[in-house]
Amino acid sequence: MTLDRRTILTATLGIGAVTATAAAAPAVKKDSVLGEAFGGIADKIVAGVQPNSSKDQTTALQSAIDAASEKGMPVILPAGTIRVADLRLRAGTKLIGQARSTVLEFTGGDAFITGDKADGVVLRGLVIDGAYRATLEERGEGLIAFSRSRDIVIEDVEVRHSARIGVSLISCSGRAVDNKIHAVLDAGLKCLDAAGLSVTGNTISDCGNNGILIWRSEQGEDGSIISGNRITKIRNAAGGTGEYGNGINVFRAGSVLVQGNRIADCTYTAVRGNAASNIQIIANSCERLGEVAIYSEFEFQGAVIANNVIDTAATGIEVTNFQQGGRLSVVQGNLVRNLFRREHEKEDKRGVGIGVEADAAVSGNTIENAPTAGIQIGWGPFMRDVAATGNVIRRSRVGIAVTSAPEAGSCLIANNLISGSMDGAIRAMNHGAMLGPDLAREPQAAGRITVSGNVAT
Repeated sequence: MTLDRRTILTATLGIGAVTATAAAAPAVKKDSVLGEAFGGIADKIVAGVQPNSSKDQTTALQSAIDAASEKGMPVILPAGTIRVADLRLRAGTKLIGQARSTVLEFTGGDAFITGDKADGVVLRGLVIDGAYRATLEERGEGLIAFSRSRDIVIEDVEVRHSARIGVSLISCSGRAVDNKIHAVLDAGLKCLDAAGLSVTGNTISDCGNNGILIWRSEQGEDGSIISGNRITKIRNAAGGTGEYGNGINVFRAGSVLVQGNRIADCTYTAVRGNAASNIQIIANSCERLGEVAIYSEFEFQGAVIANNVIDTAATGIEVTNFQQGGRLSVVQGNLVRNLFRREHEKEDKRGVGIGVEADAAVSGNTIENAPTAGIQIGWGPFMRDVAATGNVIRRSRVGIAVTSAPEAGSCLIANNLISGSMDGAIRAMNHGAMLGPDLAREPQAAGRITVSGNVAT
């Protein structure tokens, strides 16, 4: 005896076991099977909803949602465009469309799709079209906006044409998986004070200000996992000097894992950790960034930045702001290439492969084509306990630049291979200005800096 798709899905829903031969099973869509599992009751619940009608369907659809929630049943919507506004989802609501052939189009008002204390909500197979109509901030910043909700699932949903944010989650746990979010005027997805959230396998593009935001109201452990997403074309419509224009921004959120994402064409940064302690930024592909590709900055303790590929940015990796408590990092095994200087900027031109300041190990990285420096260690007095070892640096103006300020701490520069540096392999610097001889060739001039075993060609 074999199990067909109807049997598997019905059993998954806890309806009871149904058996049949594979040959006898009719060819039906998955969502139709869900409807059949409930003996046609689900179809009756949504009978009043009219797709492709010019009339607003909010009242009918809200009634269907409420009735299905009371019965513990999914709302299975037909294909077509359904014009609605201000849908409020209860705990346990399952709103399911036909493989992104069901379009919910926003007709305007205070909010679109919201839920508060809506534990266990599932959205699947829908297109959420905001038609660029604005919502009120107090009802949530996104076309989809949930608050204080546990175990929510947003899966295989397309979110588009938002006048603000695509998806907004406040104090939520659950997962956003395999969604497409695009053509939004602010951020694609914003999570505030997450309570165990996974954001995985989404495609996010054409956003006005940011791709994915993982924020907290106050610094603290967050634990969100951001993995396997594709993020492209992130603009900087709101201006500023880095608040906007980022693929992924982690703010005040501790213990966040950012892994295996593909991020390209952002006005500022691919992954920006701000006051984000114990962040791990691992194995991301980052291309064509307007500022620093990967940033760990301000009031953080602990950052692992490893095995990333960075191609084309003003700086590859920056771990900074020791003067404000930013410290303790591992920068290892990254490939950084094709950096450029922002000559239009008065001061912050950069062109650096990797920059670090305090309590940092920089090892096993490969850096090529850095017009200012391959590795920059410290800035003025802000440098302490840095080891730069076993790196390969090719075709940089200076291979490694290290601050010469007498107030700065200790530094070890050892066993690096530096090739084709035009202005020296290892140089002391004073706020970016190079001083003294090439320390790779005259290590005795290094003073408090330990320089040994480096190869300069």
